[in-house]
Amino acid sequence: MSSPSPAERGAAEDIDAGQEAGSATTLLGPEASGGAGVGAGGGGLFGAAPLRALVHRHPLLALIGRRLVAGVLLVLGITLVAFTLTQLVPGDPAAAALGQRAIEDPATVAAFRQKYGLDLPVWKQYLIYLGNLLHGDLGISQQTRRPVSTDIAEFLPPTIELAIVAIIISLVIGLSLGMIAAIWRDRWPDQVIRVFSLGGVSVPTFWLALTASLIFSVKLGWLPSTGQLDPGMDRPPEVTGMILVDSLLAGDFYTARVAFEHILLPACVLAAYTIGLITRFTRASVLEVLGNDYVRAARAKGIPERTVLFRHVLRPALVPIITVSGLAFGSLLSGTVLVESIFSWPGMGQYAYKSALALDLPAVMGVSITVAVIYVVINLMVDILYGAIDPRIRQT
Repeated sequence: MSSPSPAERGAAEDIDAGQEAGSATTLLGPEASGGAGVGAGGGGLFGAAPLRALVHRHPLLALIGRRLVAGVLLVLGITLVAFTLTQLVPGDPAAAALGQRAIEDPATVAAFRQKYGLDLPVWKQYLIYLGNLLHGDLGISQQTRRPVSTDIAEFLPPTIELAIVAIIISLVIGLSLGMIAAIWRDRWPDQVIRVFSLGGVSVPTFWLALTASLIFSVKLGWLPSTGQLDPGMDRPPEVTGMILVDSLLAGDFYTARVAFEHILLPACVLAAYTIGLITRFTRASVLEVLGNDYVRAARAKGIPERTVLFRHVLRPALVPIITVSGLAFGSLLSGTVLVESIFSWPGMGQYAYKSALALDLPAVMGVSITVAVIYVVINLMVDILYGAIDPRIRQT
């Protein structure tokens, strides 16, 4: 048989190259051929294929991105709802701010309405407010005559400090009691803890605050009941606005001890409901996990009970506990009005209460948006913890 001529060998090489290129295009998609897929919809740097690959490789980042977009839309919707509700509140902001004598002067009322934009249509007021909000301007408070952002920056840190101490107390006590109740199910420790948790979620906060202040401050004198520091004490150099944290950062441990004594009683009162809630959720979640086959298998292998509980039981049980803890922390931040009023705590709860009484609409809106942003951030952190604990959630 004669060998192929050079022309025949060249034609065969061209056919093989075409087949290889077609196979590469079939396996890798249009972008592998370097043609039209680079720009438009099929692939390329900004196409759908690289985006899908990024989502597949980093599902947690994709989850965070989806939650951020949903959070922005949620805050935008809350601004609309809060603005609408403030417009429906009975009463005249001008009368509340100026007083009865000034309200009888039409010129004064007209000047006040023009200054704060109350003479404009409602939809135009909302659009102006939204435009100012995008620039970080929450308006001017009608009661303090200061920017609302300045007031919130002053009153928010004490509330955050109080809520953080309360949620730490709630998690430490609630997780411990819930684990003990689940391990000793239907025995006397479980019964006692269930009664205790039921009392925590049932007792009114204002009654508990008054009773705790009377017993531990007035009768026993163990803890102070008002303010953040003793009268006459100087505040530490301000870094975060939280006295306990700032005193620790400054190395002033005496001030830190006094600040802790002042915050302990209101924090415990604020944490009572959350302790009961976390205890009940922890008990139910741990009992559900204890009934799984892999827990029985771990015990059958002779693994120490402590390892079984903390490695094989507690981690899978944390998902619903994290949910209720995140929501509880948000409720602690937004539900401190009574506790702050009884213990004279200069937080955002008192600021919101006084603003509502004075019909200070910019301040009420500012507090509403701040609480909404806090809830969005907390939910985002909960989702991140979800993905870190349970990889299956990253794909949802």
